[in-house]
Amino acid sequence: AAVAYGNWQLSQYYQGAGDLQKSLDYGDKALVSAPHNLDILVSQVGVAQQMKNNAKTMDYSVRGGEAYNSIGKQTKPAELSDQDFASRIEEEKNASKNSYEFLEAAAYNVIAGENDAKSRMSYIERFTPAFPNSRFEEQVTSYAMVSLSELKDTSRLISFGEKTLAANPNSLPALLLLANTYVDDPKPGSVGKSVTYSQKAILVAKADAPDADRSRKLSAGMAHATLGYAYMKQDKTTGAIPELKTASTLLKGQDDQQYAIAMYRLGFAYAKLNRINEARDVLSEAARISGPVQQPSQDLLAKVNAARAKGK
Repeated sequence: AAVAYGNWQLSQYYQGAGDLQKSLDYGDKALVSAPHNLDILVSQVGVAQQMKNNAKTMDYSVRGGEAYNSIGKQTKPAELSDQDFASRIEEEKNASKNSYEFLEAAAYNVIAGENDAKSRMSYIERFTPAFPNSRFEEQVTSYAMVSLSELKDTSRLISFGEKTLAANPNSLPALLLLANTYVDDPKPGSVGKSVTYSQKAILVAKADAPDADRSRKLSAGMAHATLGYAYMKQDKTTGAIPELKTASTLLKGQDDQQYAIAMYRLGFAYAKLNRINEARDVLSEAARISGPVQQPSQDLLAKVNAARAKGK
């Protein structure tokens, strides 16, 4: 302990003097003697952050998370009663809570700041076991889903989503991404799974509750849009229309791109049922929104207008 303390003091001295590499090196020497010392790990994270070294920031943060989790895994000394041992564990956890939360936030910021999908995913896979039931769970799950979508790794995305739901059955990001993944998956039964996940997301979001915030309304809107799309794929076009109308109402003014997608699909559904005037109104609006569905909306609108002219 004395050796660890001495090296840690030197680390702090060099940090103050601006020699960050030497500071990190002496901190590492301190950790050899005291690998689970949260104070030293917090200090090392501070140095790594100053160096803008994200890999090291994640390393020390994860080690700190593991050290904190090991507090509850200690073997009970024979001389202590169960109650006294439980009290001691609780005291140790409370004493270390601020350090743990600092490390958790530092690790999360590394994930949030990483632009490369592969690196971001490797950070997430280290973060998740080190910080179980994290206060950043929803955001981390969202980043994982986006990363795996970018990597076009459908099987890993589904596996991660299902693991997330096993731990937290009401995770909206996981429900939405699984719904979206399955709706475009060609395997038999996938569209049915998309319907199930979309319906669950709608229930969890509770968009009509008085306390529903923008995020929950957006989630519900996206879930209704995916459900409508899934019904169209199942040739249940009549059933798709109310879902897509609800989606459009929830998404309007909240997310232009998601709103445009919902409106395009609604226009497509109306056109399929030969409800030409309604299709024209909806597609005219979708065609005005810049983005990936603007051109398809304009193309479909032209076909609808041609059909309308022919029918006159």
